[in-house]
Amino acid sequence: MIIAIEHNTEHHDLVEQCKKGDDKAFRELYRLYAKPMFNASMRILNNRDEAEDVLQESFVAAFRHIRSFEEKGSFGSWLKRIVINRSLDALKKQKQNFIQVDELDIAEEEAEEENGFEYDAVTLQKAIDRLPDGYRVILTLFLFEDYSHRMIAEKLGISESTSKSQYLRARKKLGTYLKEQK
Repeated sequence: MIIAIEHNTEHHDLVEQCKKGDDKAFRELYRLYAKPMFNASMRILNNRDEAEDVLQESFVAAFRHIRSFEEKGSFGSWLKRIVINRSLDALKKQKQNFIQVDELDIAEEEAEEENGFEYDAVTLQKAIDRLPDGYRVILTLFLFEDYSHRMIAEKLGISESTSKSQYLRARKKLGTYLKEQK
């Protein structure tokens, strides 16, 4: 009986070729992943030039260390972790300030009920872009990157309650911006 070994990466052959130093495989992985990785960085940084820098730095780091990629998850997930970490590092260099709050603030900031309106992606992205940086980063990490508040707190050097409070405030402000768009 022959058992096929399934690899966890959707681009196993390209990754293997990259590990051997194949420039064409590097270019193909870049072509496949550049846009979604740029978008992930842009959601965090909200600055095209910085997101482009992070994108380039992330690909250089990924390709430099591709031999350490063990395929326990997908290449895209591995690369996205690099992009997010580098984006957060770029924020730290900007000395992004997150307002520390105590847990009592969370009870005061209960999320409003969902209004049932649907918005197109462009309208939603424009509203998210208008959020103050701290709110936008936490909202992005929580909603789009599936980080827990504990993970956000660790990455940003804030308390878990601050992450929760800023997330709730971000949702409230986002709702206000979206209502203005109607």
